[in-house]
Amino acid sequence: MWARPAAGGRAVAALRLVAGALLCWLGGTAHAAADPTPAHAPQMQFVPPAPGSYQLQRIQRAPDAVLVDAQYRQRRLANLTRDKVTLLTFFYTYCTDAWGCPFARQLMGGLREQLLARPQAAGRVRFVSISFDPTHDTPEVLRLHAGQVPADSRLPWEFLTARGMRELLPLLDDLGQDVRVEYDDGGRPMRTINHMLKLFLIDRDGVVREIYALDYLHPATMLNDIETLLVEERRALGGGR
Repeated sequence: MWARPAAGGRAVAALRLVAGALLCWLGGTAHAAADPTPAHAPQMQFVPPAPGSYQLQRIQRAPDAVLVDAQYRQRRLANLTRDKVTLLTFFYTYCTDAWGCPFARQLMGGLREQLLARPQAAGRVRFVSISFDPTHDTPEVLRLHAGQVPADSRLPWEFLTARGMRELLPLLDDLGQDVRVEYDDGGRPMRTINHMLKLFLIDRDGVVREIYALDYLHPATMLNDIETLLVEERRALGGGR
């Protein structure tokens, strides 16, 4: 659907609508995403248990797909959901919904800062963000977007896109990521992707262990869940807590 520039220069049916609508967007003009910050994050009504004092269920194996990173390199998703604890989400760069992609990015940025302050997490966690819109979010666009995130090899944050909807749709379907395109009064697709915000926590064996929707995006709980998987890993290797 796109080529590298020269040097110098909720349902399967809903997913199918996305494919057709996004193709209609070719040549359209996307506005850069604003970054509004929600006034209040979801409030936690309980005290989360200590990391390692509970187990997370094994929900499903994370799917594989061939994606492309901001450097135009092909990346197998299976290689980015193994050997580290992975927090994965979907987004699009021009999203302006305060409770959508900008909120997820803010939340993940805060989690990343907290994890980087914990030596036991160094080199054992990664974040992955995959674009909903391969038509607009080319590797070049992703590179500009990712450039706003401080690089730190201790906790890499991968920004990926697909070559087209054919590669993306099975991935969305497999993970149950609800998404649909908004239409105007004339039935024309608008440059708004309506999706349920979800974050997927994946263990080092590539198994989804938790799925967070908006009402459950509590940073303290998510941090404890990540640390619980790290404790689980250490115990499996005979290292205790």
